[in-house]
Amino acid sequence: MSAEPYPDVQHTTDADIIARSREAPEAFAELFDRYADDIHRYTARRLGSEAADDLVADTFVLAFRRRGSYESAREHARPWLYGIATNLIRQRRRAEARRWRAIQRTASAGADTGELDERVTERVSAASVRGRLAGALAALPARHRDVLLAVAWGGMDYAEVAEALGIPVGTVRSRLHRARVKVRAELGETDPTAVNEEDHHG
Repeated sequence: MSAEPYPDVQHTTDADIIARSREAPEAFAELFDRYADDIHRYTARRLGSEAADDLVADTFVLAFRRRGSYESAREHARPWLYGIATNLIRQRRRAEARRWRAIQRTASAGADTGELDERVTERVSAASVRGRLAGALAALPARHRDVLLAVAWGGMDYAEVAEALGIPVGTVRSRLHRARVKVRAELGETDPTAVNEEDHHG
């Protein structure tokens, strides 16, 4: 989770930036400056750095095109942007699953698996365990993986995930629970994706 998930309240809100960009398109660059690094880290953990470069660009291009329909009551655009990014990742769900399986194979061969999130690798030092985690992520239904990684790696709370993915909070809880059950079953009741879980209930 980034140190400052939202801009300081004394600064212009995301909604203000988006509203201003409708008349002055160049203002939208402020939103990119605020969130591009976070979106890149999130997408790189899921698809790799090279794919993330294109996906971040696509995320902000789509956001720019859709800014006219942004709801001004939502001061913070972070869930909206993560939702766009996650939908783009979902379109590449087969590539993501292949990537996790490749990490699993690499770990099984005893090689480095530095592609995993740094907070996760701190919790799972053995390559074989990292490999099992990658395998568990690959085996999850995409809708469950989206929720799990939005919380664990996107640093979002349940309400933000619900907003990002367009689903009820209850569905977020249900999918997250099912994903965690499968991860824990694969890793012997260990769940390295449960990072600061107490902060994410919203």
